[in-house]
Amino acid sequence: MSELIEGLPDAIAIRCIARVPFYLHPNLELVSRSWQAAIRSPELFKARQEVGSAEDLLCVCAFDPENLWQLYDPLRDLWITLPVLPSKIRHLSHFGVVSTAGKLFVLGGGSDAVDPLTGDQDGSFATNEVWSYDPVLRQWAPRASMLVPRAMFACCVLKGKIIAAGGFTSCRKSISQAEMYDPEKDVWMSMPDLHRSHNSACSGVVIGGKAHVLHKGLSTVQVLDNIGSGWTVEDYGWLQGPMAVAHGALYVMSHGLICKQEGKKRKVVVSASEFRRRIGFAMTGLGDDIYVIGGVIGPDRWNWDIKPVSDVDILTVGGERPTWRQAAPMTRCRGTILGCTQLRI
Repeated sequence: MSELIEGLPDAIAIRCIARVPFYLHPNLELVSRSWQAAIRSPELFKARQEVGSAEDLLCVCAFDPENLWQLYDPLRDLWITLPVLPSKIRHLSHFGVVSTAGKLFVLGGGSDAVDPLTGDQDGSFATNEVWSYDPVLRQWAPRASMLVPRAMFACCVLKGKIIAAGGFTSCRKSISQAEMYDPEKDVWMSMPDLHRSHNSACSGVVIGGKAHVLHKGLSTVQVLDNIGSGWTVEDYGWLQGPMAVAHGALYVMSHGLICKQEGKKRKVVVSASEFRRRIGFAMTGLGDDIYVIGGVIGPDRWNWDIKPVSDVDILTVGGERPTWRQAAPMTRCRGTILGCTQLRI
C-alpha cells in the first residue's frame, strides 16, 4: 500500500477507510489497486477495532439454496450474499457454526440430501471438516479438521477458543467426546469428555462466561467454567424450545411465549403465539434485539401446504416494554435455517 489518500500517511489513511461501512467495501475496491489491497488487508480489520467502527452482523444459512450464507446488516436493514461454501457435501446440515477472531466458522455436520434409491444421507451423516469465511478477503478456506467427525453437536466460543462437544458420529451412535480449537494456531486439542452421551441432539450457549451444553428433552445442563477444568451437571429446569442470548441473559420460546430464564426462575417477556405454526426457524440475540428468522409455515386444518419463508421478526427487549417489528426478509435464503450466528467485523 502506498499513498492511499494524497497527502496522508498510509497509517492514517487506513484509519479513515476503516470508518466506511462494511457493505460499501466492494465499491471502495474499485478506486485503485492500492485501495483494493487496503480493503483486503488484516490492517483494515485491526483499524476497525481501534477506531470503534466494527460492525455486528448476523450470518444465516438456510436449506434453500444449498450451502449459501447471507450476512444481515442491522443498521442498514440489508442482506449481503457470500460466496457459496465450497464443501463437496450437498446440503450440508446439522453442523456447528460460530464466529471468533473476525471470521465465520462452519464445523462438521453431514448431508441433508437423501439418495432416492438407497435413502442414505448422500454417503455422509457426520464429518470432521471445518471451514472459515474471512469477510476481509471475502473467501472460504479449509481449516484443521476436528479430531472426531460429528453432527448435531454443541458448539460455542469460550475465551476466544471454539468448543465442540457431544453429538453423533452416525445416526445410531452418540458421543461424549469434547475438543477445543485455537483459531490462531489452527489446532484442535482434546478436552474433558461430557459426563455422558445422550441419544438426542445438543446445543451450546455461553452465559456468564461459562459454556453450557443442553440436550434436547433433558432438564439437566452440562457446564464448563474453565477450559482446563471438567464439566459439571446442573438441573436448572430450563424450558425446552428455541433459545437466544441477549445482554448475557437466556431467552426461550416455549408454548407461544418468550420467557427470560434467570437461574432456575423464569419471567414471561412477551407473547409469541404467531410463531406456533412456524417451525425450523432460527432464534438469536444481537444487542438489545432477539431475531426470529426464516423457517417453514406448517399445514393447518384448512391448508395442507408447507410454505418456506424468508421473514425476519425482531423483538426488542432492551427497553421498558418489549416490542416487535419486521426487518427486511432474506433476499436469497428461505426455509429451514441450518445455521445462524453473529459476526463482528
